[in-house]
Amino acid sequence: MSRSARLLQLLEQLRRARQPQTGPALAHALGISLRPLYRDTATLREQGAAIAGEPGMGYEMRPGFVLPPLRFTPDELEALLLGARWASQQADPALAQAAQTALDRVRSALPLELRIEVDTSGLLVPAMDRADAPTEPWQTPLRHAIRHQRKIVLHYRDEKGQPSERCIWPFAMAFFDRHRVLAAWCELRQDFRHFRADRVRSVTALSERYPEPRAHLIERWSRQLCNRTDRC
Repeated sequence: MSRSARLLQLLEQLRRARQPQTGPALAHALGISLRPLYRDTATLREQGAAIAGEPGMGYEMRPGFVLPPLRFTPDELEALLLGARWASQQADPALAQAAQTALDRVRSALPLELRIEVDTSGLLVPAMDRADAPTEPWQTPLRHAIRHQRKIVLHYRDEKGQPSERCIWPFAMAFFDRHRVLAAWCELRQDFRHFRADRVRSVTALSERYPEPRAHLIERWSRQLCNRTDRC
């Protein structure tokens, strides 16, 4: 394994960990001794990774770490580029701007030859006709509710135009070509439901967190998907 690949694997180990990882545990996972592990940790810190901890105390990744200037394969780079360009067309303005900012950060960390590859890439995402697929103004509060695992009150009209008011636990949003679909636990129906964002009339964000972790909701919802189709 090259050192660049090992540094990336160390970052992934720390990012996925739910609690501080000891030096011996990390070294064992990477197949190296403690001395190169400590050198790799120091290198990542010098390059901007916010790694907290010391030998004997364990290591953990703090939120918001800076991406070190690691090399990407051509396929990885094209995937990042295509995804960012797609998000800039499909998402709300805040997320679209974040996609461009993230791409700019990745680009700035690349060697010159890969930076040129990004600038001259032939992978394009055609501009969407926003008259046919407008960006719903509630995308941002819906995304924030999903991120922070908070309840919202949704004012909604179904496919027949019937209005309803629901207190829901939003945990996922799917971005289709023409529609955005919210997946949530509905307190009214006591079951999972799907809501098209273009049928939402308004959103009231609540400060209350929903009682079940988002990961558990996604797991239960996924088990149901192959057995039935929910309607709002």
